[in-house]
Amino acid sequence: VSTNALMQKLRLKYQQRPWTETLKLVHFCMDKRLRPPVSKAPDSPLCSCMEKIQRALNDRSLFSVMNRLESVSKQKGLNAHVSPSGTICYITSDMFYTEVQLEKGGKVVDVKLAHLGEAPVVCDDLLQHLRMKNYDAFGKTLEDLSNLYQIPGNSEMKAKGYFALQALEKDLYSMYLLDRTQDVNRVTEVLHGKVGHLVPRTGGALMNIEFYITPYQVLEEELNPGSQVCGTKVVVTVAGTDTLHKLPLSPLLGDSQAGDDGHPDFLPLTDELSVDLPAAFVLKFHQPIPMSSSRIEEIQRLTGIQIGGLKLAPLHELIVQSALKEKCSEDLSTDKACFFV
Repeated sequence: VSTNALMQKLRLKYQQRPWTETLKLVHFCMDKRLRPPVSKAPDSPLCSCMEKIQRALNDRSLFSVMNRLESVSKQKGLNAHVSPSGTICYITSDMFYTEVQLEKGGKVVDVKLAHLGEAPVVCDDLLQHLRMKNYDAFGKTLEDLSNLYQIPGNSEMKAKGYFALQALEKDLYSMYLLDRTQDVNRVTEVLHGKVGHLVPRTGGALMNIEFYITPYQVLEEELNPGSQVCGTKVVVTVAGTDTLHKLPLSPLLGDSQAGDDGHPDFLPLTDELSVDLPAAFVLKFHQPIPMSSSRIEEIQRLTGIQIGGLKLAPLHELIVQSALKEKCSEDLSTDKACFFV
């Protein structure tokens, strides 16, 4: 059917109906929740147009801020509800919710986050994103929170996956505190700490570990104290898998528990302390890390840990992308490139 014929059919169908009825239908279609919760499918043309319009508008009123919050929520597959007073927006899922409090003029006053079964806590990172009108970062944090529960099964299974992540985080933090002195600096923690420099999960920010820093960066930190050069970091999280894994439901390491050799001494992973879940603990890099295939095979053979998210790429293409990443934001192709050696 041609576009003109289709439009003619639509006109004939709705020409006898009042405009208010058509308007209700449009709002109904826009308010339908996306499935799955974090969908990678392209939005409808109408939603895409609405998003572009909202991006162009200045959020100077309570109404416009609420509209933007509802739009971001729908993009991430979450529900948004406005309180009867019109000054609080609740962004909800089956496992967590975010409470955004605003003034009558549209200024964001407070943001609270609550996971299933937990009391709401103030979330400073989400608050700063909204005050700076950085809705992309706000939406990315909502997406990270949703990904914590992307585990196959019902709400009980998803909750157990979250409890397992909490147990891992407590053990990692206990290891981080072992043999740690009060005056140790961040670079020393990265180079000599048992787990590197660890930042616990707070609000919408996941736990991250800085585990490597180059000699050049160490020298830069020494010459410019407080410059806070950034080394290589990973984010600690949990992800769904196709097979079952035994994950802890409670910490396996005491606050100051260590063996005779100074290494952490863990409790055995018994049936009472663990649960079988279709999930696994995951370390995610902030940026892709180039590794040779032989090195990957060696790591998987020695540790028994599978490395996911792999993508093959020519070495020269990685070098070009790394060198030009600040000058060119588009995907670079080196198929027809010429190199001199």
